[in-house]
Amino acid sequence: MATRSTQPAALDVAVLASKASAQFRDLNPREPGQWPLLPKLCAWLGAAALALGLGWVLAVSGAADALEAARNVEPGLKTDYRAKLGQAVNLSELRKQKQQVQEYVTQLERQLPGKAEMDALLSDINQAGIGRGLQFDLFRPGQSEVKDYYAVLPITLRVTGRYHDIGAFAADVSNLSRIVTLHNLAIAPVAKDTAGNLTMDAVARTYRYLDVAELAEVRKAKAAADAAKAKGARK
Repeated sequence: MATRSTQPAALDVAVLASKASAQFRDLNPREPGQWPLLPKLCAWLGAAALALGLGWVLAVSGAADALEAARNVEPGLKTDYRAKLGQAVNLSELRKQKQQVQEYVTQLERQLPGKAEMDALLSDINQAGIGRGLQFDLFRPGQSEVKDYYAVLPITLRVTGRYHDIGAFAADVSNLSRIVTLHNLAIAPVAKDTAGNLTMDAVARTYRYLDVAELAEVRKAKAAADAAKAKGARK
């Protein structure tokens, strides 16, 4: 049986390779439009591969930047998560603490008299001194100082009496049902007094809560002051 020769096939491949290589000879890089088909295809494929490569590099670079940004945010998110987790675990205890604080604030508010109760409070301070046998040489309420949620009324005092009676008077004032504080205390012996009496000068401060109308005035004044400050800052 005769065998088919592979020599013609080898010659065909060699001829095709020779023709293909011939298309790449003497190419003018300034006139690619006149190139043979095979160089044009190779050039198009190379340009497409280059474009894909550049696009891939840019895409990977953008993703790397986003990944780095996410890594930088991660520690803060973990810290926030731990804090919120701790709050969630202790939520019942935090609610109890909030309720205790609210009750304490309510208790303090009850110790603040209203405007109508101030005369009775001043009378209580006066009676506390008289009850200890002290003599009031001066009892002068000053001008109220309005704060955000309360008002302060200073009272200039001068009482005369024995040392222990003055101390008991200060204790009685601190134990009043309403909040009264003593400031700028100055105790001195009475001149030419053989009974051992002392004189105490002090400023008693009483506190009262603001009614609805006063709160509205305070907020209105504060808003006007903030607006004026913001306007001045813009200038």
